[in-house]
Amino acid sequence: MADPRFFKVAGPFSLDQLAKIAGAKPEGAGGSGKTYVDVAPLSEANDTHVSFIDNRRYVGEFEQSGAGAVLLQEDLVPRASPHMALLVTNDPYRAYAKIAQAFYPGALEPFSSLGEEASTGSAKIDPTATIGPGAVIGPGAEIGSGTVIGANSVIGSGVVVGANCQIAPSVTLTYCLLGNGVIVHSGVRIGQDGFGFAPGADGHEKVPQLGRVLIGDNVEIGANSTIDRGAGPDTVIGQGTKIDNLVQIGHNVRIGENCLIVAQVGISGSTKIGDFVMVGGQAGISGHLEIGSGARIAAQSGVTRNIPAGATVAGMPAIDAREHWKIRARLNKLARGSGEE
Repeated sequence: MADPRFFKVAGPFSLDQLAKIAGAKPEGAGGSGKTYVDVAPLSEANDTHVSFIDNRRYVGEFEQSGAGAVLLQEDLVPRASPHMALLVTNDPYRAYAKIAQAFYPGALEPFSSLGEEASTGSAKIDPTATIGPGAVIGPGAEIGSGTVIGANSVIGSGVVVGANCQIAPSVTLTYCLLGNGVIVHSGVRIGQDGFGFAPGADGHEKVPQLGRVLIGDNVEIGANSTIDRGAGPDTVIGQGTKIDNLVQIGHNVRIGENCLIVAQVGISGSTKIGDFVMVGGQAGISGHLEIGSGARIAAQSGVTRNIPAGATVAGMPAIDAREHWKIRARLNKLARGSGEE
């Protein structure tokens, strides 16, 4: 369920209403006479929630899900639990986008409301915190003891910044909760929309991004890096992780503790990264992958598949680093043998 500090839910809706909104065909007896109060991921949904599946990697989660209603394609109907109401459609993701818009019509606004005052009466600012000139603190925000908010930074409605944090000038924080001792350098943007669109012949349907960004204690985030909020699950940065400048982290990404992520890395949505992972500069990681704890990814690598714990990879596509450098050495030898400089 979306955090009520950031999102207001509409509804509830009956199965017939949801089917009409989504352009889907209802099947199964599970939804007869019921209403549904929210959308949720398969892994978190209960019998009052609507969820969807459009990626075969999540069939196991679908089969075990407690969701009351699920948007899905026809071929997955036999694998549904008996308790589920089913909304059958050729494009579950696009149908989900429409239903999520109905539950959260305000989520399509580009930013949360900040009010007219730089520091509103409903914000909770510890008396030992320092607020720089021109900073804006939204209603319901919380700023912890000893924290410094730099000049011209924007702290959105409901955002929580813990104790002894350093928020540099010209930072934007929305839809996020920060732990203690977090350092955020200038130009960082945290909590903006994840890149969620359902493509279609009539244009790309915007998918409401209903999650947050959760940042653990003692995280450091370099200048001009961006961290998208989750689409439903939260985007999570574990405690002690250090992120360099110009890093892009997509929605639903989960990064473990004490990782080191170097400049210009891009991490696509829904990828899970373990603890103490090191990612070299300009590496790119595809979405929906799992990177095991202690793995190391060389600079400019292109990661397109899961990496086991403790592995070191390099190249595009990324493979075992020793094998990659052997291949490079052979290619160099062949080039020299052919007379090329």
